[in-house]
Amino acid sequence: MAAAGKKITVGVCVMEKKVHSSPMGQILDRLEAFGEFEIIIFGDNVILEDPIESWPICDCLIAFCSNGYPLDKAEAYVALRMPFLVNELEQQHLLHDRRKVYEHLEMFGIPVPRYALVNREVPHQELDYFVEEEDFVEVHGDRFWKPFVEKPIDGDNHSIMIYYPSSAGGGMKELFRKIGNRSSEFHPEVRRVRREGSYIYEEFMPTGGTDVKVYTVGPEYAHAEARKSPVVDGVVMRNPDGKEVRYPVLLTPAEKQMAREVCIAFRQMVCGFDLLRCEGRSYVCDVNGWSFVKNSHKYYDDAACVLRKMLLEAKAPHLSSTIPPILPWKVNESVQPSEGLTRQGSGIIGTFGQAEELRCVIAVIRHGDRTPKQKVKLKVTEEKLLNLMLKYNGGRPRSETKLKSAVQLQDLLDATRMLVPRTRPGRESDSEAEDIEHAEKLRQVKAVLEEGGHFSGIYRKVQLKPLKWIKVVKSDGEGEQERPVEALMVLKYGGVLTHAGRKQAEELGRFFRNNIYPGEGTGLLRLHSTYRHDLKIYSSDEGRVQMSAAAFAKGLLDLEGQLTPILVSLVSKDSSMLDGLDNASIEMEEAKAMLNEIITAGVSKGSCNGSSELPWMADGVGLPPNASELLPELVKLTRKVTEQVKLLAKDEDEELIETTGYNLILPYDQAKALGKTNIDVDRIAAGLPCGSEGFLLMFARWRKLERDLYNERKERFDITQIPDVYDSCKYDLLHNAHLNLEGLYDLFKVAQLLADGVIPNEYGINPRQKLKIGSKIARRLLGKILIDLRNTREEAMCIAGLKSRQEQSSQPSETEWDDQECWNDEFRRCSATSEKSMEQDDEDDRESQYRLDPKYANVKSPERHVRTRLYFTSESHIHSLMNVLRYCNLDESLQGEDSLIFHNALERLYRTKELDYMSYIVLRMFENTEVALEDPKRFRIEMAFSRGADLSPLEKNDSEATSLHQEHTLPIMGPERLQEVGYYPTLEKMERMIRPFAMPAEDFPPPATPQGFSGYFSKSAAVLERLVNLWPFYKQGNVHGGKK
Repeated sequence: MAAAGKKITVGVCVMEKKVHSSPMGQILDRLEAFGEFEIIIFGDNVILEDPIESWPICDCLIAFCSNGYPLDKAEAYVALRMPFLVNELEQQHLLHDRRKVYEHLEMFGIPVPRYALVNREVPHQELDYFVEEEDFVEVHGDRFWKPFVEKPIDGDNHSIMIYYPSSAGGGMKELFRKIGNRSSEFHPEVRRVRREGSYIYEEFMPTGGTDVKVYTVGPEYAHAEARKSPVVDGVVMRNPDGKEVRYPVLLTPAEKQMAREVCIAFRQMVCGFDLLRCEGRSYVCDVNGWSFVKNSHKYYDDAACVLRKMLLEAKAPHLSSTIPPILPWKVNESVQPSEGLTRQGSGIIGTFGQAEELRCVIAVIRHGDRTPKQKVKLKVTEEKLLNLMLKYNGGRPRSETKLKSAVQLQDLLDATRMLVPRTRPGRESDSEAEDIEHAEKLRQVKAVLEEGGHFSGIYRKVQLKPLKWIKVVKSDGEGEQERPVEALMVLKYGGVLTHAGRKQAEELGRFFRNNIYPGEGTGLLRLHSTYRHDLKIYSSDEGRVQMSAAAFAKGLLDLEGQLTPILVSLVSKDSSMLDGLDNASIEMEEAKAMLNEIITAGVSKGSCNGSSELPWMADGVGLPPNASELLPELVKLTRKVTEQVKLLAKDEDEELIETTGYNLILPYDQAKALGKTNIDVDRIAAGLPCGSEGFLLMFARWRKLERDLYNERKERFDITQIPDVYDSCKYDLLHNAHLNLEGLYDLFKVAQLLADGVIPNEYGINPRQKLKIGSKIARRLLGKILIDLRNTREEAMCIAGLKSRQEQSSQPSETEWDDQECWNDEFRRCSATSEKSMEQDDEDDRESQYRLDPKYANVKSPERHVRTRLYFTSESHIHSLMNVLRYCNLDESLQGEDSLIFHNALERLYRTKELDYMSYIVLRMFENTEVALEDPKRFRIEMAFSRGADLSPLEKNDSEATSLHQEHTLPIMGPERLQEVGYYPTLEKMERMIRPFAMPAEDFPPPATPQGFSGYFSKSAAVLERLVNLWPFYKQGNVHGGKK
């Protein structure tokens, strides 16, 4: 115990490089400034060269391991002199072995990701318990699907790999210690795991592209900072001084408890660890030992005060550890004026003036430009194909099989190559027509499987469905069993995001960044990086939609590199909300039947409901008056184009037959194409179709359209093929104009006239039917949008009330730290409350939250917060959502209500024939901070839409059109208002109008427990008692002002 007047000696037994770091210097200087401590720095020579007997004697010791540090020697010194240790030395051995770290965390009930160990005694040792397949590894029967993480067991080896699934493009990302402005690199060609050492395999946890690092100073103090995760694009964000950009964020009560337990479990009072937030849960994935926050003077003040209290209680408990009113190093500091709030302003002149702040942005966006979607159907009886079906369906003769993985598709390709004839027989009689047709389809299947250089389920999938069975004797002669003798093969391919689609999505992301967030401009990046921008991106299950979302995110957040890591890190799939038409299939079939009658029978459209003032109320509005006359012209022009492509395909096929290889066409790699926004110049120069499609597949596409569009035997048109004909015309005009197909432009104009009427009417012949179908397709999405808006309102009102109370009681306080701590807890509680404002623990409860800590944030208006929710989907959901927004007032429960969309906008939508690629609907919610909290006018909704890709360059011959033709891309139309300037519906009205068509919040399913969660958040009293009783002095009260 220190004698009266004698200073407590604090030895710093660490390598000089660590002693001279800025954070260590700042904290040691503050400790010394209290006047109660003498700091003794050992130095490298003493630590490395001198015997421990000659080392300085001290009361307290700061010692921690780093590169070249003699940990055993330091332990011997401690055993000799028995100083008080801030960080115990024995436990530091654990930190060098990731296996022991995870075992120790689990022993103390601290949640960790689901993981498994692969231990090898020698490099490349074969292990019977370790299995690797294309999209997963299996350890002792525990399967880890890609994406998964691979970590060396050596805690000092920072080469960590993330392996991505083939459905996202495949490849691997290597994480490493920061080198310049890089912290990771993506390797698209690497798909197999390492085998030269021992590794931990761990479930990848999507964290929204954010890492959280927690710093403890004793068990009662924890500071957290967030940064952009290296898994996103590997670019390190740095400030003008070259320091990595990190911002303080608030910890939840559960995370504070985890920080306390990590500190105690490893007996490291000053300790850093990594936290993953995933689907509303938090996990510890690494423990680093001694770590200090960089560049935070407030943290340095706190850390010095907490360490002072800790050291005094250990060695001089008779001395008061009360913090002086003015910290010693702040006596001569001038008081800095507080920064005022910076209003965002809506950028809109309206009834709410300039006291507004943007609170929420919700956008529903269609995917970008894609290749035409294709389907091949054929009945197969070949033994090789039937055996393949049995191989992958578990040998069940009546069960269908889906083939998506590379191994499965390679098996199918091998079988198909053996079955496709090397030459095409001439057609000698009608009786051979079916055999020739079958061979042609097999040839098409083979061509589809061969394109791209490797397989990926995001682009191609095959279904094999048994149709006929026979009874055969079992191989052992014991009884009979069924065996399929015929199956239906369905190959779906195409619909792939093109280079133009990726470019469109990325550019639209940049447009949003600079234009949708008024008053922010490029400052959106700062809003996002300072964790005042709550961004979540959702996508349907379709590959083109997922990749559009990833490309958009790249443009929005100014990211770099390939799309695969961005997709896996930032985009969440929700097929139940953004996929499928099953809920409205019956109504859509009825609409198509009525549409067919209107077109083919010439039924008058204007007689039902419509008027000159409200022309959009008529049945079948938008169809050309001469639709029935245009159909034969459509068939004739389709045949003309098909014949030209047939000649090109014949030339290509003859060349293929003369060769023995499969690589005559220039190879095209879809995965590599994802990283490009430019056309494949070599293919264009060679006179080949753009992208991966050869002439054989191009001909198959057009021949199918020709056959399906008109049935000669039945003399019947199939109007459901009109959108597909239009789709193919548009694609070839944009991407294959260099092939100079005669009549293609004429076909495009005819198909466009018909498609502009057919496509919108497939979602309802009249407004009431459109409303019914739209509400069924978009019901879940509408419910989620209402949840987003209500949660934002609840959070904004909670924080506004908190600020008001703080302003009313803003007298000086002796317990300033405690007051600030109460503010932090209330601030965090406001955010948490908003997530459960819908009497549910569902959708947003799974959305990890990162909130800036106002206590430590060196930014203006730290309480400002913008919520962004982006939903990427297909054409059906865009039409459905738009139909509900513009026709919701027609519902019987809302009779007498004005439409959410004003008359001029309804007229504009009536004239808008197509919601093309990258079309979108955007809702922005503003808060008027000068209006009373209870006033409905405090929150207003602004709605806009974009028609998406601008087709006008396809119809022009000017220089701009020529340039766009050369780049194979189309610009995206800007947003158009759906309300009059100065009049916007309140959130209250929006809720009232949309609620009848939206899924109620209580109907959303509860969140699923993440697979890696072990249920350790609720601990037994025995475990808690063991944690608290490890050291007696930790039973004492909270460190004053330290808890966060």
